[in-house]
Amino acid sequence: MAVFSYEAVDRSGKKFKSEIDAANSQEAADKIRKMGHFPTAVKEKAGAKSATPAAGQKGGPTGVVAGKKSGGFNLSRFGGVSNKQLSQFTTQLAVLQNAGLPLLRSLKILSNQLKPSPLKYMVQDVADDVEGGSTLSDAMSKHPKAFDKLYVNMIKAGEIGGVLDTILNRLATFMEKSQALKRKIIGAMAYPAVVIVVAVLILAVIMTKVIPEFEKVFKELAGKEGLPVMTQVVLNTASVVQNFWFLIPGIPLGFYLIFVAMSRSEKGKFTLDMMRLRMPLLGIIIRKAAIARFCRTFGTLLASGVPILEALTIVRNAIGNEVIAAAIQKTHDSIREGESIAGPLAHSRVFEDMVIDMIEVGEETGELDKMLMKIADTYESEVDILVGSLTSIIEPLIIVFLGGAVGFIVVALFMPLVSLMQNLGGGK
Repeated sequence: MAVFSYEAVDRSGKKFKSEIDAANSQEAADKIRKMGHFPTAVKEKAGAKSATPAAGQKGGPTGVVAGKKSGGFNLSRFGGVSNKQLSQFTTQLAVLQNAGLPLLRSLKILSNQLKPSPLKYMVQDVADDVEGGSTLSDAMSKHPKAFDKLYVNMIKAGEIGGVLDTILNRLATFMEKSQALKRKIIGAMAYPAVVIVVAVLILAVIMTKVIPEFEKVFKELAGKEGLPVMTQVVLNTASVVQNFWFLIPGIPLGFYLIFVAMSRSEKGKFTLDMMRLRMPLLGIIIRKAAIARFCRTFGTLLASGVPILEALTIVRNAIGNEVIAAAIQKTHDSIREGESIAGPLAHSRVFEDMVIDMIEVGEETGELDKMLMKIADTYESEVDILVGSLTSIIEPLIIVFLGGAVGFIVVALFMPLVSLMQNLGGGK
């Protein structure tokens, strides 16, 4: 057994120093946590013998870290981590913690199971830091590409409250629901996008291959000057497409460049997000999805023990919409001055009356976190319904547009032929 000196924080937030006997730093940290304290630093006392390998030896925690930093190629510095990977990792870590496995062993099990990827090397780094005496939240905070502020703060709240397994379960549920909602919205937009692309390609083929053949016939038989107006419009449009086809890809590219330029400024981001919220049909879905994300994130943080002002700051940075983020910031400032949550949110005119009323009831009953979760569940269900409705509305609209365009072209092309046939018949 070795003697470890440590610094810790008790449940009241008071810092203190003490010593404890343990076989290694991980065991010391576990003993400190079992006493109801939150260790901030654990260090083996000078001159004491340790059961763990010495620094620099194979298998020692210090040796592992030193080897990685001095001679190894650390992939954790490159690339990001997908939300799907992080969600799976969180779910698996929650399962292992619920099963009663020590944190360090759980991290090492998961790092061994992961395929070579940035997340694998990040988890290895986190495990090494935890073995060296760091807390899980501090170790994860060193890898913001995988563990953002929302993730780290929830882990920290779980450590302080001694409910890390519960927090991991909440994080896993939160991430799974967020991913499911995102997949539904993307899936709903994918089909209309494919249909629109196919429709544009069909019209392009008609304009460049079919109409030129008809134009030759019209010139030989009737002359272009005597053609009906509809036919003139179709032929002129086809001529523009044939001569300036290389400019057509520039139209979406131009819109994209404008979008990127506006996204680089705060005012531009605010304008784009306001336009998204005001879009017909799709804007309603975007608004409800953002409100659901706000309520679920805010409720999860509050249920995890994160202070309300800190929770609002985290939610503001994670919401992904500048208009709603501005409303959250005003709410944050108002709460700091002693106001309630519902009042400032109502003044923002971003949130619907039902959301404001339910939040107000949650404040009055002291169950704001539960009320926020109910709001999130309700709005996610509404988003599901709206996404299905939007798909059913867009499909016939696209069919009507494509049918109308093709029908207009067919009528325009056959009008001169019908007229010519009538003239020929009258001449007889």
